[in-house]
Amino acid sequence: MSGKLRALVIGAAMIAAAAIGWLLSDWMLAEKGDPHHATPAKSSIGGPFALTDGDGKTWTDKNFRGKLMVIYFGYAYCPDVCPTSLGAIGAALDQLGPAADGVAPIYITIDPERDNGQALKEYAAAFHPRMIGLGGSGEAVTAAARAYRVYFKKTTSADGSPYLMDHSSIIYVMSRDGGFLTHFNHMATPEDIAAGLKKHL
Repeated sequence: MSGKLRALVIGAAMIAAAAIGWLLSDWMLAEKGDPHHATPAKSSIGGPFALTDGDGKTWTDKNFRGKLMVIYFGYAYCPDVCPTSLGAIGAALDQLGPAADGVAPIYITIDPERDNGQALKEYAAAFHPRMIGLGGSGEAVTAAARAYRVYFKKTTSADGSPYLMDHSSIIYVMSRDGGFLTHFNHMATPEDIAAGLKKHL
């Protein structure tokens, strides 16, 4: 390869890398930096879903119209991040007092294989009595996760221990008509979440 051609190839690669980095940087700030950091593509986050609760009742996004939806995607076997985020949501609702009636806290499992029935119901309720746990078929869960730009993947270990789920950890806040408002990452405190919700109640 000539020196000129090599320079052109390297230059094109650098431009492509810079473009990808620019597209991802704002989302990564939400994951690793500011606990209350809005993404640039609000209209691309969220959408219709049809999922079932622990009793087998079907819920769609339209069931929550008129309330702010606070949505977290996780799984019951998660060792640390999910309990921390869900606990923060529950504590934030308690801090809001009566105003929390205007909020619908929703936990959506990314592990419907294990999170179903009574287990799903009890896990959601452990973090707040008003939290609704939703799951369903793998296809329905995947469709909801894609609508919210959620990453998840099953990971297995060589020693035969139970599998884990690698996943993004974002708390989504949706408006009373289902549109994206803002989000928090796993570093958000109950105070961060309560203060953010107050702005939209």
